[in-house]
Amino acid sequence: MKKVIKVMDTSFRDGFQSVYGARVLTEDFLPAVEASVAAGITHFEAGGGARFQSLFFYCNESAFDMMDAFREKVGPDANLQTLARGINVVALSQQPRDIIDLHAKMFKKHGMTTIRNFDALNDIRNLEYSAERIKHHGLRHELVIAIMDLPPGCEGAHTPEFYLDRLKRALDKNVPFDSICFKDATGTANPRKVYETVKGARKMLPADTHIRVHTHDTVGCGIAQYLAAVEAGADGIDLAKSPVSGGTSQPDMISMWHALKGTDYTLDVDYEKILQASDVFEECMKDYFVPPEARQTSPIIAISPMPGGALTANTMMMRDINTLHLFPKVIKEMSEVVRVGGFGTSVTPVSQFYFQQAYANVAMGRWKRITPDYGDMVLGYFGQTPVPPAPEVIKLAEKQRKKPLFTGDPLDLTEPGIPKATRILEENNLPVTDENIFIIASCEKKGLDFLLGKTVVNVRKTVPAASPGTVAA
Repeated sequence: MKKVIKVMDTSFRDGFQSVYGARVLTEDFLPAVEASVAAGITHFEAGGGARFQSLFFYCNESAFDMMDAFREKVGPDANLQTLARGINVVALSQQPRDIIDLHAKMFKKHGMTTIRNFDALNDIRNLEYSAERIKHHGLRHELVIAIMDLPPGCEGAHTPEFYLDRLKRALDKNVPFDSICFKDATGTANPRKVYETVKGARKMLPADTHIRVHTHDTVGCGIAQYLAAVEAGADGIDLAKSPVSGGTSQPDMISMWHALKGTDYTLDVDYEKILQASDVFEECMKDYFVPPEARQTSPIIAISPMPGGALTANTMMMRDINTLHLFPKVIKEMSEVVRVGGFGTSVTPVSQFYFQQAYANVAMGRWKRITPDYGDMVLGYFGQTPVPPAPEVIKLAEKQRKKPLFTGDPLDLTEPGIPKATRILEENNLPVTDENIFIIASCEKKGLDFLLGKTVVNVRKTVPAASPGTVAA
């Protein structure tokens, strides 16, 4: 009998983030959610990651309202999963303990089932408290080891041995989890490394532990990675449906189903029903602008690792400010900033730190300016990098950031967030609710703008008669 590999449909979170820069209006895609339920899908990625902030920043919508609508469409039994970034939760900066707790409380309240939780530096300290609060509030916790390949010539981390060491550290610290995910945001981890990592994890973990692998198809290796993963003992993989599959997003469900023909494995999907759901989804998204870079295989990403979910968000931003012509140079410069930056995994927020520094190197000259977040990362303020950053970069960061190297726990640097957010709400005569407190804490000024009704819709559609406030490509 064939082993059935479980599928999470990432179309409505990572698919949106990877293809449309996360800028998708809720009412436009809900019919596709209904069609997916009718096709038999019961496990969806439904929020978190950049799809939390983007709804407030670009769609003039509340992410909490979106999650409520998603739950209503799928019914009470579906597994709705979101993505969190350890002590950053769904923000780009570290959050204090009270906001980390509020994150889990609010996502449970608004219908989520599982939170996938990673730290881009693979610093297990950054996952301990958030994991405990996720479980405390009755959610399932999927513990993540973030993976990728390094630029040529780099060594010291991002090997199977490194990933298994990080997994052992989590086990030794008794970090609670319901499943394990090896998450490759860049799609660069070579298939053999994926195989050896999953094989090693399978030996370390109890036999009934669910192991899942996540990747992107940016480099064109996604299906090969997944074939290696299932051969090594993975139980689940992440896939998307057209029109948001392949390229910078996850491999396509039908393509993966096809690739498993003649093997001892199959997917828990009905391909005919998935095709029908994809037709509905195509119709829902027909007016949205698809950046050409979202559809292509980009071999350079193999040596300059940029996540699919960040690539289009950055190119959308560069289109907005008319600097898209710099993108090829910035991507090439990514290799250098990864090489000397301590080998944090190129996934949000570290991928943004890499991109910001690469952009500054291109626009201003290499290392003329250390960007604040990249500087703080190499100085240890986000946690311990897998290997020490280059000494010359540390020295530059100390000088420009005017702060010393930090070796402590990043959580100890934060002050309680609820009193600060409450004060901002009261000063602006806004209701003091848990939702509003979390919006202010995680979205800062743009969150306040949303609550004050100042957000302008910035969603790229190709139709001439765009809706009010919508940007036509």
